[in-house]
Amino acid sequence: MTLNSTPPTAWQRKTISDLFVVQAAGDIDWSRWNREQDSDHPFPVYANGRASAGLHGYASYAVEQGDAITLTARGTPGELGFSFFRASAFTPIGRLLVLRSKGVADARFYASYINGAVQFAQENTGVAQLTAPQVARCQVDVPPLSEQRAIAEALSDVDALLGGLDRLIAKKRDLKKAAMQQLLTGQIRLPGFSGEWERAEIGQVTFIRNERVLAASAPAGARCVELEHIGQATGRLLGTVAASGASAKYSFKPGDILFGRLRAYLRKYWLATFEGVCSTEIWPLVPREGRTCSGFLHLLVQTSAFVDAASISYGTHMPRSDWAVLRKLEVSLPAVPEQTAIAEVLTEMDEELAALERRREKTRALKQAMMQELLTGRTRLV
Repeated sequence: MTLNSTPPTAWQRKTISDLFVVQAAGDIDWSRWNREQDSDHPFPVYANGRASAGLHGYASYAVEQGDAITLTARGTPGELGFSFFRASAFTPIGRLLVLRSKGVADARFYASYINGAVQFAQENTGVAQLTAPQVARCQVDVPPLSEQRAIAEALSDVDALLGGLDRLIAKKRDLKKAAMQQLLTGQIRLPGFSGEWERAEIGQVTFIRNERVLAASAPAGARCVELEHIGQATGRLLGTVAASGASAKYSFKPGDILFGRLRAYLRKYWLATFEGVCSTEIWPLVPREGRTCSGFLHLLVQTSAFVDAASISYGTHMPRSDWAVLRKLEVSLPAVPEQTAIAEVLTEMDEELAALERRREKTRALKQAMMQELLTGRTRLV
């Protein structure tokens, strides 16, 4: 989204300094700072960065009284110039700029406007950064104040929906994690199952499908899975490419568990739903018939014990899992019918999570579409 060549009807064009006082953040009195919020340190401290909205602990005093914007003034291109609306009192520190309204601008509106319609030119000093004078000179469109507030309210409603979805997803993930811990250790048994679990080594319940093929010789239409196609700690396939080229690949079949053996701590795993080929940096793990099932093996590779054992690797710059070590990892196993039932319960939880995440992505796309319409004046709230 870019600035219109001419403002929409009834909108003006001014500089940010016409609307806001722009100041750089200062230092903090670290004797009055605390990592966690408590009654003695109630005020959030914000610094650069988009992670955790730039939160950097809490202070016993506030420099700003709220209803302001913070702008990241130094960092990566993805962080530089990103703005947040700060409703309540806070203390800014570090390479951060603060925009305080002069009374003719709605800070909530311009926090969204800056993110959606402003592209700052960074200072050429070897480090990506913005300065207060540079930001102050930037031109922006200025709708009537009543329209600014209406747009800000509409976008705020969507943000509230996104926030609610984020909290619900986090709660569901915690529930699944707890359920995995209890079901995979036998702390909780599903109705209808009893009996002792057995101890076995991973190498006794699964093996690597060590079938190498040339990608170019794979059947027509075969898909290839590379490491970057598997989501980190999600168990989801993000994409594929056509199998081609002269490089060797592993073949895999539906029901195999693809596990990324390069930098195993990244937790890249996927339960295959079709036949194809994959990078040799990925192990296609096959459940041994009568010992385990695909769904339960898929759960085992997600556990910290499995990932920790897989992270005992060889190679310094490109650490790869050592099967000779991993195959000796001991795990607890119920009978296959109970394994299948456990996998079904946790798969249902995964599907519920996936549905919520799809809903969140659709809501984000809706917000982006709203921003395109509202922040450019193509759709008016009057």
